[in-house]
Amino acid sequence: MRVLQVSAEIFPLLKTGGLADVAGALPAALAAAGADVRVLLPGFPAILSGVAGLVPVAGLRAPWGEAARLLHGRIPALGQLPAYVLDAPALYDRPGNPYEDAGHRPYADNHRRFALLGWAAAQLARGADPHWAPELVHAHDWHAGLAPAYLAYLPGQPARSVFTIHNLAYQGRFGPDVFTGLGLPSSAFQVNGLEFHGDVSFMKAGLYFADRITTVSPSYAQEIQTPAQGQGLDGLLRGRAGVLDGILNGVDDRVWDPATDTLLPHRYRMPEGRRMAGKALCKASLQHALGLEVRADAPLFVLVSRLTEQKGLHLVLDGLDELIARGGQLALLGSGDAALEDAFRQRAAVAPRRVAATLGYDEALAHRLFAGGDVTLVPSMFEPCGLTQMYGLRYGALPLVHRVGGLADTVTDCTLEDLAEGTANGFVFDDFTARDFGRALRRAFALFARPADWRRVRATGMRRPAGWAEPAQRYIEVYRHAAAR
Repeated sequence: MRVLQVSAEIFPLLKTGGLADVAGALPAALAAAGADVRVLLPGFPAILSGVAGLVPVAGLRAPWGEAARLLHGRIPALGQLPAYVLDAPALYDRPGNPYEDAGHRPYADNHRRFALLGWAAAQLARGADPHWAPELVHAHDWHAGLAPAYLAYLPGQPARSVFTIHNLAYQGRFGPDVFTGLGLPSSAFQVNGLEFHGDVSFMKAGLYFADRITTVSPSYAQEIQTPAQGQGLDGLLRGRAGVLDGILNGVDDRVWDPATDTLLPHRYRMPEGRRMAGKALCKASLQHALGLEVRADAPLFVLVSRLTEQKGLHLVLDGLDELIARGGQLALLGSGDAALEDAFRQRAAVAPRRVAATLGYDEALAHRLFAGGDVTLVPSMFEPCGLTQMYGLRYGALPLVHRVGGLADTVTDCTLEDLAEGTANGFVFDDFTARDFGRALRRAFALFARPADWRRVRATGMRRPAGWAEPAQRYIEVYRHAAAR
């Protein structure tokens, strides 16, 4: 089957979060499962510079009159993955991240920047490239949400569509005045379409018009059908439950493997009965680099995250005094909300030998944090899948998580019965409160004080299968169901 993956970012060329990791890893797994896969990406400078051999395929003119070129090349960093890139400098050649300017303000024309992405996917389906056309368009998150809508209105529907929700909280919602320039018929702007409380919702377009819907964990697929986590779209999702699947993300073991990771000062693996000296060396090296006290007996809690309310970081701040009092250390890497950045910066300034806060994003440091850390903190209010807890498991940094979404699907608490059965691989709290978070924190300290039990739990986590082969097979099944509609 010819499959076009449509995404706003892709690792290692451009990354702001887990979407890029999925977009970078899934195509190779699908190809290994027998699919003929290509990707369609917006022409951000980082993407243009990472795609080799770009040649023009077609000149395009968007419904609102914008001119663009469709280019084709290959991504050497992803095994020569075939890629289409939209060359439209007026839309994509800008400072800041892909969605916001340097002042963290969303670009005023984001509706056009990402409508073009969905519209170009439909043009490929109708033959923009005379040498290759997709049978299935797989659109990722709201940035590609209009692709299923444009396909639905093409004569003969030349390709079927699958839409994946990576985070329902980010919906690509714009005022109604933008609709007239999108090139969709007026019938598309209604409740049974992309109208959402009077606005245009790119997310809703994907949910309504796609032949099949997926999201990134089984638990999240159920949670988003409830008012508590449905973000106002739970009714639509309940109505489409028959075509909704939750497929847990995988981990790209070409990138995330402590035995081969060239970003680590010491590589290591998990042989039975060994203490993993390489991980201990990674911890000491990280503590030294961050200015923390170099102590093997101080449990090192690591946090790699966007600094937003969703991520439960106020729980970490509330529990930081106890973490320090019990002899622990915290190392944070992230950026986002200015108030949260200031709060962690201040805590690091007060206790620089116990708390380190690196603001921004550094891919190499992220790898070193998982390798050197003892506990990975992911106390999110909600979490569609979460990849950091899976990176933590793979690198032997036991996750401490809130029981939601993909966190619930991947982490088993260190209860007595789960310890006895050999299934425990982390620490889980149920109520999103400082009290329950604190109890999980104390369980982590208690287990760390029992080195033999800690090593057993760590080994269980590191052995957890987390590759992309099984998720890719699930996606192939979804594609077949979509094609059969």
